[in-house]
Amino acid sequence: MTQFGTSGIRGPVGETVTAEVALSVGRALGIDCERVVVGRDPRASGEYLQAALVAGLRESGVDVVDLGGAATPTIGRAVAWQDADAGVAVTASHNPPQDNGIKLWQPSGQAFDADLRETIEQRLDEDAFQPAAWDESGDIESRDASQRHVEALVAEIGELDLDSHVVVDLGNGAGRVSVDALSALGCSVETLNGQPDGAFPGRPSEPKAENCESLATLVAESDADLGIAHDGDADRMRAVSADGTFLSGDVLLAVFARTAASPGERVAVPVDTSLAVEDHLSDIDVAVEYTPVGDVYVAEAASEDGVAFGGEPSGAWIWPERTLCPDGPLAACTAATLDSERPLGDRAADVPEYPIRRDSVETDQKETVMDRVRETVTDAYDDVTTLDGVRVDLGDAWFLLRASGTQPLVRITAEARDPDRADAVFEEARARLTDAVV
Repeated sequence: MTQFGTSGIRGPVGETVTAEVALSVGRALGIDCERVVVGRDPRASGEYLQAALVAGLRESGVDVVDLGGAATPTIGRAVAWQDADAGVAVTASHNPPQDNGIKLWQPSGQAFDADLRETIEQRLDEDAFQPAAWDESGDIESRDASQRHVEALVAEIGELDLDSHVVVDLGNGAGRVSVDALSALGCSVETLNGQPDGAFPGRPSEPKAENCESLATLVAESDADLGIAHDGDADRMRAVSADGTFLSGDVLLAVFARTAASPGERVAVPVDTSLAVEDHLSDIDVAVEYTPVGDVYVAEAASEDGVAFGGEPSGAWIWPERTLCPDGPLAACTAATLDSERPLGDRAADVPEYPIRRDSVETDQKETVMDRVRETVTDAYDDVTTLDGVRVDLGDAWFLLRASGTQPLVRITAEARDPDRADAVFEEARARLTDAVV
């Protein structure tokens, strides 16, 4: 059975992701599409995977718009620009270079939702294929959507002259749009790891603190105002303040959300988000709406009325009035704009930091264990959320018990405003999990 999850299909090339799989996805998508946008990140395997996928589409009679190498948010936006029925990004995002994947997009810029993913998965399992007649195969045309993405960002941010010095660490990925858009907004832009290379020789693709030490050092030791880091396909964005501090994902989420939302509106965040975000927003009468972990779920919530922003601490940011695709270049331009008005470091200092405790327990029966946890915890506490794992809100603290999606583990996360309280809640959560494992 082909697993088509929230990130589409993703995994090792030659094992989980093959040209045969790509061909099958093209055929499955081709059953009810007439025009599809396709692009890829810099991984070398992307060329033949995209070729196989395009073959499946064209032999089904689908016209293809080939963007070539492109950032995933460029592909997501281009679906509507090209009046297409769907978009396909051949990418493994922040995964290591031996991986690749296939992720599908709707004209709204939102990734395929659960119903659409289930339809594709069923077709893959059934080897569904509706070939076109020999003289009705789909056409293919090459387009460059990156410049339009730049122009869209400038139009959305506004005609500004930021006069800021920004260092952008592209991680050898597809995020060149950020450099061009920031330059168009008046920034002096310096790049790190700017040459696209799917082996990611400069640093691991995921933009987290330990992978971005060179960026943080360069910002701190230069006159740069801001540092920006992307992953391989530029759907993620993380930031470094002028003093070289790599801002935590929760802090950046709080900063973005506070500027995006107005009193009475909501912000969509995953269940593992820090309590600091909720506290930072509460004094402006903005509420948080919890979702399962994953930018697809955040985007679904962000599409609802009254939700002004959605974000994940991992670096996926969604401004629904602009696009439902996590758009790293949009986030980069927004960060630079905010920093020019008031330094990000000063904004970050306004966000409280709370002690958080994390651990995991190994078990080869994680589904059974989580069923037990769900039953006992739901009976024992008043405010329990079971969207993704089991999250208990205790008012001054919370804990989350959640099965790993890739390992035989159940993870424990606990947070409180006070260190002693965090320790106590963590031990309480561990005891609940231990009882369920026995």
